[in-house]
Amino acid sequence: MCARRFLMIVVVMTLLVVAGAFAVYQWGGRVLVEQAVPKGHFAAAPAGSGPDYALDSSWLARRGLPGNPAEWRPAGVAADGPGNAAVFFIHPTTYLETDRWNAPLDAGGETEFRTQLFVQSQASAFNGVGEIWAPRYRQAAYGAFLLKSDDAQKALDLAYGDVADAFDRFVKQAGDRPIILAGHSQGALHLERLVREKVAGKPIAKRIVAAYVVGWPISTTADLAALGLPACAAPSETGCILSWMTFGDPPNPNFIFDQWEKTRGFTGGERRQKDTLCVNPITGTQNGAAPPQDNPGTLIPTADMRDASLQPGAVGAHCDKGLLILDDLPPQLGTFVLPGNNYHVYDYALFWGAIRGDAGRRLAAWHR
Repeated sequence: MCARRFLMIVVVMTLLVVAGAFAVYQWGGRVLVEQAVPKGHFAAAPAGSGPDYALDSSWLARRGLPGNPAEWRPAGVAADGPGNAAVFFIHPTTYLETDRWNAPLDAGGETEFRTQLFVQSQASAFNGVGEIWAPRYRQAAYGAFLLKSDDAQKALDLAYGDVADAFDRFVKQAGDRPIILAGHSQGALHLERLVREKVAGKPIAKRIVAAYVVGWPISTTADLAALGLPACAAPSETGCILSWMTFGDPPNPNFIFDQWEKTRGFTGGERRQKDTLCVNPITGTQNGAAPPQDNPGTLIPTADMRDASLQPGAVGAHCDKGLLILDDLPPQLGTFVLPGNNYHVYDYALFWGAIRGDAGRRLAAWHR
């Protein structure tokens, strides 16, 4: 099998992960569940078997870590000034196996390749504002998102427990520096819980520059109040949340919201698509709109996906009914788009330059 074909298969499988994360029952749901849900029941991990976040080996990115993928920059992008923020990033689902409910820390192989790739292409947007910590964690397998069950919830709880432990270590090492929080997909789900349990209403909330909860829906009426941070209404606002879910036009998000709207929000209220938080990463404002020329740069990957260039003005976007809608088709990203015109896997890549600029602007405002 040629390398190009192999990498295309990797991309397709990654998209299946994303699809699973939103319980896509609409296209062959029963078959998908039967084939993708982990075999057997969740087995509790032995005491003391979790990651030790005092060790470099428990981190994908951390200060002084050799080969840190979060330090990557596209060709032609100069290193920014030494920002003093501490960034905590939670990667999305990369474990595609069905042999267990949670990935082992040393999964290796294609799982490790995908994990490194996501940290490189997503967390790197923040390396201009400070040091990035990205923990390894026993992520829930993508099949855990395909159904609501006791096994699935236990898998998510185990994954979150690792993330919470990593965050505690991160806070100790960060000192009194300003903090940026970021995650995507499963990482955003855990970040949402982290903000509720460890930030909202606590002294550390004053140090939050911004939280980028990307690729997972947040209800402005039923969730946001419990997170303790408002939506970002202005590009220089601090202590606020940015969240978006990217779709082409016309969008069909039914496979997401048909399931999500059946759940209750953190405040007990009803969740509805029209109330979903959308902060445009190009404008930095809730329900914002921006033409392509305002987009500082989209990541255009090389054929082997190990590198990318930054193309300014590639695509614009506007918020509509809780979704971030692309104003035209992005170039050279391939045809690997989810059902419903969903560009979820490209939530960061489409707006990498804008995210980088947004983080720098908010950090400067926080210091002022």
